[in-house]
Amino acid sequence: MDTLNLLNHLVTAVLVIDSDLRPCFANAAAEQLLGAGSHRLTEHPLTEHLLSLDVERRLLEDAVRQGQGLTVNTASLVTLDGQQHTVDLTLVPLEQQQLSLLELRQVDQQRRIHQQLSQDAQQQAAQFLVRNLAHEIKNPLGGLRGAAQLLARELEEPALKEFTALIIEQADRLRSLVDKLLGPQRPTQHSPHNIHQVVQKVLKLVEVTLPRNIRLKRDYDPSIPDINMDPDQLQQALLNIVQNAVQALEERGGEIIIKSRTQHQVTIGSQRFKLVAELSVIDNGPGIPPELMDTLFYPMVTGREQGSGLGLSIAHNIARLHGGRIDCHSAPGHTEFVITLPIISGK
Repeated sequence: MDTLNLLNHLVTAVLVIDSDLRPCFANAAAEQLLGAGSHRLTEHPLTEHLLSLDVERRLLEDAVRQGQGLTVNTASLVTLDGQQHTVDLTLVPLEQQQLSLLELRQVDQQRRIHQQLSQDAQQQAAQFLVRNLAHEIKNPLGGLRGAAQLLARELEEPALKEFTALIIEQADRLRSLVDKLLGPQRPTQHSPHNIHQVVQKVLKLVEVTLPRNIRLKRDYDPSIPDINMDPDQLQQALLNIVQNAVQALEERGGEIIIKSRTQHQVTIGSQRFKLVAELSVIDNGPGIPPELMDTLFYPMVTGREQGSGLGLSIAHNIARLHGGRIDCHSAPGHTEFVITLPIISGK
């Protein structure tokens, strides 16, 4: 087996580039990563196949011309087909003048697993604090409401009873907020259900009040098998995410895509599944502010003035109770929430 065939069997993207960053060779993994065939890749400089790369073009050119090595860890790479990746980049000079071997090793999965475990730990710590606080609020709140009810019985003047009625009303409103903060705490009874039936129920609810300047698009994979779930809980999680997308598009209008797919060999937390279902909610709105991304699923975190900050926290917790996860990728013009759920028959 010759050298080129060996390189084509690697799972790491490997290219041979000249001083103008024009590839002379690209293995199969590089073609897949960059979304182009080897013939197309060799026609233009590498930078023309990318929207962005966290390495300056001049830095790469100088390294090739001077026969120097270069290593860049966790560089962000966006290809022309819209795929975002995180890669470790290694440039190694070859004996032939002004040619270098460029290795792009994807670290998306390792980075995502580390971030997910870290975020899950922080999320659970935040929820623990919120639950304890909520329980502490509910006890005196019940006493406050009961006292207002007793006082109302003793009062004869209607004007004074209006004040006790206001106390009771606001106490009930606060109790409702506390109950939302607590959210579902334990897994409920799960049974096999079709994921698209859940999606259709959510979209029917949304379409009743959907503004005319917002379009809903369905992109389903009908081959997805039934999934063990609590359909009511999953409906609530999906509804929260879709409503957020609608609110993001209210002013300027746009499109929301609900997409379902299956993926193979996916790690959720520390467990690997042979088959999972991915349910994506995609909108072309303004995107989520970068400063909110790390705390997006925390309780009471919101980017809207009138938002409660509970919808995504509840959705995240429901996904966790189903053994799944929620990921978010956002940039201006493209925000995507992905609910990943294990398919038990494929474990």
